[in-house]
Amino acid sequence: MTTTIKVSDELRDRLKAQAARGGLTLGAHLAHLADAEDRRLRLQALKSAIRASSHSDVESHAAETADWERAELSHEP
Repeated sequence: MTTTIKVSDELRDRLKAQAARGGLTLGAHLAHLADAEDRRLRLQALKSAIRASSHSDVESHAAETADWERAELSHEP
């Protein structure tokens, strides 16, 4: 299914030019832009969650990460 969206001619031309530079259809380029925005929002939420973490949670995470890294390095071929 497809649909029509109303955008200015200038915006349409910009999007088409961007898509062409990437070798994409306009639809594929719009999907790429939507995916990038979804990723940006997920990373923004992650950053907020990290900032809200308590000092003890940060220290616990760092210690657990170090333990996993030591375990992984001790099992290398």
